[in-house]
Amino acid sequence: MTIIRKLLDTLYVQVLIAIALGILVGHTWPDVGVELKPLGDGFIKLIKMIIGPIIFCTVVSGITSMHDVKQVGRGGGKALLYFEVVSSVALLVGLLAAHVLHPGSGFNVDVKTLDASAVAGFVGAAQHGEGVTGFLLNVIPTTFFDAFAKGEILPVLLVSMLFGLALVMLGDKGRPLAGLVHQASEVFFKIVGMISRVAPIGAFGAIAFTIGKYGVGSLLPLMKLVGTFYLTAFVFVTCVLGSIARGVGVSIFRLLGYIKAELLIVLGTSSSESALPQLILKLESLGASKGVVGIVVPTGYTFNLDGTNIYMTLAVLFLAQATHIDLTLEQQLTLLLVAMLTSKGAGAVVGAGFVALAASLAVVPTVPVAAMVLILGVDRFMAECRSLTNIIGNAVAALVVAAWEGELDREKLAPVALKVRRSTEKAGAR
Repeated sequence: MTIIRKLLDTLYVQVLIAIALGILVGHTWPDVGVELKPLGDGFIKLIKMIIGPIIFCTVVSGITSMHDVKQVGRGGGKALLYFEVVSSVALLVGLLAAHVLHPGSGFNVDVKTLDASAVAGFVGAAQHGEGVTGFLLNVIPTTFFDAFAKGEILPVLLVSMLFGLALVMLGDKGRPLAGLVHQASEVFFKIVGMISRVAPIGAFGAIAFTIGKYGVGSLLPLMKLVGTFYLTAFVFVTCVLGSIARGVGVSIFRLLGYIKAELLIVLGTSSSESALPQLILKLESLGASKGVVGIVVPTGYTFNLDGTNIYMTLAVLFLAQATHIDLTLEQQLTLLLVAMLTSKGAGAVVGAGFVALAASLAVVPTVPVAAMVLILGVDRFMAECRSLTNIIGNAVAALVVAAWEGELDREKLAPVALKVRRSTEKAGAR
């Protein structure tokens, strides 16, 4: 009984039970499941409420802990280089999977028969963008506090980096304020701890809504696409991210076990943003320095969306195959470049990947945007996989950049370190 009680007191077990109950309720009583949507939305809003202050305090504390502007620039530069390389690989993996597995073959859809009204809202949201220039200008908030009021990660990140760099440049004069920010971060993380206790309720409501609205049966006609996406993401995580992690002495499977509670929260809410604060704490406890984590993780939530990148190219090729549209090599390369840009604007929240897909199709009009209606019903199921891959990618990125910078405590890394590496070290000690 004591063991059972301890398990039930564990957050990831509670979330797992909540997800199972959500599936049961959504499948058995669909109308009730749909009505439970506010539970999931409410939890995500609670997390979004605290994301801005968390990022600000984490980034500022991280930068001031480095005591060197050059070190900050070097770490940030390595992170961006890593993001672009791995994101490009993710886009290519999605493209390759579509060519090898042909998930759209056999659909024989006539584009003229499609009703685009169902995706009009997503297309409208995509058209509100103003290209690369508009994206860059939107990074700059209207006022200092406007960044926090809108809750968008990039403007908060910009303000935080400027504030942190200014404190470093002030030297001793800035240390009292830096200490105050560090103390404030402890308060905000305490708030996160309180919010995390209701994660099972949020996961229950979100899953019940998804199953209740779309039904497990909605997966059947498009099971090949969903299965292809999940398989591709699994291969990417285990092979690509696994190899990268192995290069710095980390076992990807042990890392997944270490952040299992965060992954289950993401699975329940379909939003990697819902686990951002907890992920920051977990990575710091693994030995990655506060400075590196403070820069890499918040930045990665916009610039390192591996799951979204796989989804973008795979979905476009699926739509092309389903509608019998042949894309030339030039068009596919153009798609890669466009997707690289549009995915940066895809936040870690539900539906953003679908909007980014609409933006990509608008720029590469060979495949009509109306074809998106084919995957509208199953996009929610793929959103969970996108978010899971995104958060795993950012966890690996933080550990890799920390290792590059010599800011990774190998003793603290022991829970996720390669067993082979640890055995070798023991043998060497003898």
